[in-house]
Amino acid sequence: MLLSSSAVLSQDDSSAQGDVSVTIYNNDVALVQDIRQIAINAGRSRIEFPDVSARIRPETLSFAADGAAIVEQNFDFDLLTPQKMMEKAIGQTVTLIRTNPATGLETRERAKVLSTAGGVVVQIGDRIEVLRDDGLPVRVVFDRVPPNLRARPTLSVNVQSDRAGTRPASIRYLTSGLGWRADYVALFDEARGTIDMQGWVTLTNNTGTTFHNADTLLVAGNPGSAQRQYSNYPRGQTSRGAPAIRPGIESANREQVGDYYLYPISGRTTIANAQTKQVSFLDVQGVPARKVYGHTIGWLANFDEPQNVSSQISFSSSSEGGLGDALPAGTVRFYQRDREGSPQFIGESSVGHTPMGSELTLRTGDAFDIMVKSEVEKRERISSSEYDTYKRWQVIEDGEIAREGTVQYARQYWRTTMRYTLTNAKPTPVEVELVQAGLDWGWWRRDFRVISEDVQGEQLNADKRKYVISVPANGEREVRVTYATAY
Repeated sequence: MLLSSSAVLSQDDSSAQGDVSVTIYNNDVALVQDIRQIAINAGRSRIEFPDVSARIRPETLSFAADGAAIVEQNFDFDLLTPQKMMEKAIGQTVTLIRTNPATGLETRERAKVLSTAGGVVVQIGDRIEVLRDDGLPVRVVFDRVPPNLRARPTLSVNVQSDRAGTRPASIRYLTSGLGWRADYVALFDEARGTIDMQGWVTLTNNTGTTFHNADTLLVAGNPGSAQRQYSNYPRGQTSRGAPAIRPGIESANREQVGDYYLYPISGRTTIANAQTKQVSFLDVQGVPARKVYGHTIGWLANFDEPQNVSSQISFSSSSEGGLGDALPAGTVRFYQRDREGSPQFIGESSVGHTPMGSELTLRTGDAFDIMVKSEVEKRERISSSEYDTYKRWQVIEDGEIAREGTVQYARQYWRTTMRYTLTNAKPTPVEVELVQAGLDWGWWRRDFRVISEDVQGEQLNADKRKYVISVPANGEREVRVTYATAY
């Protein structure tokens, strides 16, 4: 079913926008500022601003023009679409044009639109008919365009002006539908121990409006958002390598507003509706980097089968020997050249907003040739009077202590030996950073002790202990660690 109108519509597709500035944040919020030359009448008059965002938040609008004050505002969001045309035509008469597929002859009938709920129901003379949307050659011709439908999103304001004349009038509003993210392309050279990193800003526009020749500014941050994220490794489970970041303490050479870094787009750009646009903002060569093999194991993890360790790449964002910039949140995609010199994709990892001077270790995937098996080799209950404690009880009668006493009980303690078996099918030796997690069970079970360990460990925090284990070429290595715990 085709829809058409006999009314004359403007075919001018030029934008009514003026000097446009767009500031885009990471949390689906953008600030649009538009300055237009508007002829304003003296006294009270109505001014229309076509080509605003179809996803404008009208309550955030501010209007400014010399000698004029806003009295009332309206946002006309009913756009001219076939569905809206039919909805607005309920109770009115339209013309149906049917074409005979065999002869090509057209027949015309006048029909009254009764309903559009679940389909179009019309009355033709004394009969009621449902228009089928099955691709048959049927057109609906309207006598006119409903006055409250707009071809473009339009904001209208009623203003009170102290004089007549053309002058700059600016509107400023917040909108959703505009967003950006950072995408990074990293070429890793394992032999040289370096990466070449390019950073791209990816803009997306789903506002229903194109912003022409806009001065565009990106803000790395989420104004008004105070979300905190926590990451834990449940007991008995493992992680194959979430991104590890040690925050930096260097100040980036970028402008800030509040606590947010600004990333201006060089030159003006048109942000077309339903378009994805990429702009470069980072290009650094020869940054020191190294490959890291790692695996994190949950407490009492007992693998039935060996698991692949994670392949990771570690580098810095510092000014000396690093990327030299603060990194907005995004995805880092890693490539490495094959024997023919062609870059091949080896994995990707996401990063949050990262200050300059940070140390990043990002997972690229599973290491094919390096595996680890975790086993509880021995676990036995132990006891110690040093940990005995007392629970005091009281009975209160008529507001006074009638009876009291103590009950002695012994807490249970365990001695656990974990065996980690690592295998390496590579022709060269490797080092694996193995992390035992799940050591911290909260204040009531925080006390643990390392009785013995084949490799000297490093306590990362109350919950994790790291072991750097050398595994020989085409070989195997077993490492045992014995813990005394209250869990």
